Amino acid sequence: MNTAVGNAFILAAADAEVTTRLFDLDWQLLHDASLMIVAIFVLMLIMGHFLFNPARKFLADRSEKIKNDLDTASREKSEAIALKEDYESRIREIDKQAEEILSDARKRALANEADIVARAKEEASRIIDRANQEAQLEKQKVADQVKTEMISIASLMAGKVVSAQIDTTVSESLLEETLKEIGESTWLS
Repeated sequence: MNTAVGNAFILAAADAEVTTRLFDLDWQLLHDASLMIVAIFVLMLIMGHFLFNPARKFLADRSEKIKNDLDTASREKSEAIALKEDYESRIREIDKQAEEILSDARKRALANEADIVARAKEEASRIIDRANQEAQLEKQKVADQVKTEMISIASLMAGKVVSAQIDTTVSESLLEETLKEIGESTWLS
């Protein structure tokens, strides 16, 4: 039994020694812990310099690029809106100018039409006046020819009267005969 109790005591003592070593801060533990802290700190510096800093720089550059892209898109959108409004105002102005040009063309066409109609009326009036003058001259010419024929007929009749020395009944019959030769329509006009 002694051996069993002795063994238990040795185990308990060994447990106590292990227990005291875990919670006891000795120089070896402090040295290992401080060395581990320095190693982790150096590892963090190295990782920060070679791994974290480039990742941070990449993310910062990317966020800056996205911000610049958004600003550019916003600026270009406002410029596009301004250009659209400018083009729409130009189109409205062009439509107004086209309407003014068409209106002016219609007015000029109506004025030309009125001018052409007025000139045609003046020309027709001149033609009618000329035709009336020509008709008047023709009438005058015909009247002159009738007078000339009347004179020649009268002289012929006078010559017949003188040559025949006939009485008045004969002269009246000669006059009627001459009028029939001339024709009543010529004599009455």
